[in-house]
Amino acid sequence: MTRGEPDTRPSEARLRLLTTATRLFYAEGIHSVGVDRIIAEAKVTRATFYRHFPSKDDLILAYLRDVHQMDRRAVDAALATNPSPLDTLLAIAGSIAQNIQSPGFRGCAFLNAAAEYPDTNHPVNQEIITHRQWFLDTLTMLMAQVHEETAAPAARHFVMLRDGAMAAGCLYDPALVSETFVRGVEGLLRINAERRSTTSR
Repeated sequence: MTRGEPDTRPSEARLRLLTTATRLFYAEGIHSVGVDRIIAEAKVTRATFYRHFPSKDDLILAYLRDVHQMDRRAVDAALATNPSPLDTLLAIAGSIAQNIQSPGFRGCAFLNAAAEYPDTNHPVNQEIITHRQWFLDTLTMLMAQVHEETAAPAARHFVMLRDGAMAAGCLYDPALVSETFVRGVEGLLRINAERRSTTSR
C-alpha cells in the first residue's frame, strides 16, 4: 500500500466477529445465538461490535454474504478449470458433495436461515432469495449450453437435487447422500445432452 492510499482491508475485530458469528450461526442457529455471546467469544467490546454492525441483522446479512462468496468462489473455480459446461456442472456437483461430507456439516446455511426468517419482506429472507437466484441463473446459463430448450427446468431440477442432498446430508450417511446426489446430476445431464443430440440431427 502506498502512502496516502486508504487501507480498505477489514479490521481484525470485524473479521473476528464475523468468523465467530459464522461458526455459531451455522452450528446452532441464528435466533439461538445472542449478540452478547458473539461479543464474548470474539473478545471485543460492545462498542466495537456496534461500530462494525449497527444491529444483529447487519451481522446476519454479513454472514450470509460471506457464505455466498464462498459458494461463488467454488462455482468460479469450476468455471475456470473445466472446458465444457457438462464438466463444469459435474464439478459444481462434486464441490457440493464434498461439502456435504465435510466435518461439522449441518445443511445449507441459506435453507437453515430461511426456516428462521420466513417473512419474505425481511432483509434476511431477501438475501437468501438473492443468493438462490444467482445459483439458479448460473445453472440455467450452463444448462443452456447443454440443451437450450430445457435449460430452465433442468436448472430447477439440479437445485432441487441439491436442496434435497443438503437436507439429507446431516440426517443420513453423508457419503451415501453425496453419491446419490452426484448420480442424480449425472442422470440429469445425460438426459439433457441426449436431447441436444436428438434435436441437432
